[in-house]
Amino acid sequence: MRTSYDFGGVGIVNALNANIYGNGSQTLVLAHGYGTDQTVWHFLIPYLACYFKVLVFDLAFSPNVSPQVYNENKYSSSFDGYAGDLVCLLDELNMNETIYLGHSMSAMIGCLAATKRPELFKHLILLNGSPRYLNGKGYEGGFERSDLNTIFKSMRQDFPSWVHSFAPIAIGAKNNPEAVAEFEDSLLRMKPEVALSVAKTVFLSDLRWVLPRVFVPCTIIQSKKDPIVPKHVAFYMKRKLGSNNNNGSDSSNKVKILKTNGHFPHLTAYPLLLKVLNSSFVL
Repeated sequence: MRTSYDFGGVGIVNALNANIYGNGSQTLVLAHGYGTDQTVWHFLIPYLACYFKVLVFDLAFSPNVSPQVYNENKYSSSFDGYAGDLVCLLDELNMNETIYLGHSMSAMIGCLAATKRPELFKHLILLNGSPRYLNGKGYEGGFERSDLNTIFKSMRQDFPSWVHSFAPIAIGAKNNPEAVAEFEDSLLRMKPEVALSVAKTVFLSDLRWVLPRVFVPCTIIQSKKDPIVPKHVAFYMKRKLGSNNNNGSDSSNKVKILKTNGHFPHLTAYPLLLKVLNSSFVL
């Protein structure tokens, strides 16, 4: 069943600034993560557009999107609002059986959307994604609740200072000041209250329950050293994905570890990322 939402009289294609590059027969969807927008894919698009019809868009929290679109009641309690937007966008553009590449929070947005409308997706590429960031019994997500409380407090007290301290850590590439500056600029464009709301939604989320319901084949790509998502989370996701239980085989899902540091390999190691995409299945 097709999904539609009211964006104040503006269609979702315009509301989320959707753009299409290239004219290939296969559609590749690129979905950005927290604190960035569709421009974060600028290194990859020129190459990928030679092979695909590439769809990029902005998530509702992006400063590029009209402030009226980000409704805290819709987006702060879960990822459902974002997944609904993704489904609606693909419906409006009449796109089915897409290859979907979601970074960070958008990895799980894609997983959630695939449980609702699996026919929209041919393959999911989960880039530095995580179903849960908090440590728990039998699960190591990378953060204690006290760590997150400190982050949230710093964001409330002095958002610019927090951005300047967080961006280099997240980028993780000591010799890439351009990437650090790009992420800083992107974060600083967000309204502090929206940035905090989205951060709480992401870092306090627990979407482990979604994984067994995902039957679309997945390729999980993870940086070897990521300060946001520990490497072992990628293998946890592979074990828990629902298609692993199909006839007792997990051959439809793969983990690719990038020999790089940081949470943004599409900014800091894009040639390596393209090489992995090429060798895996995409090109």
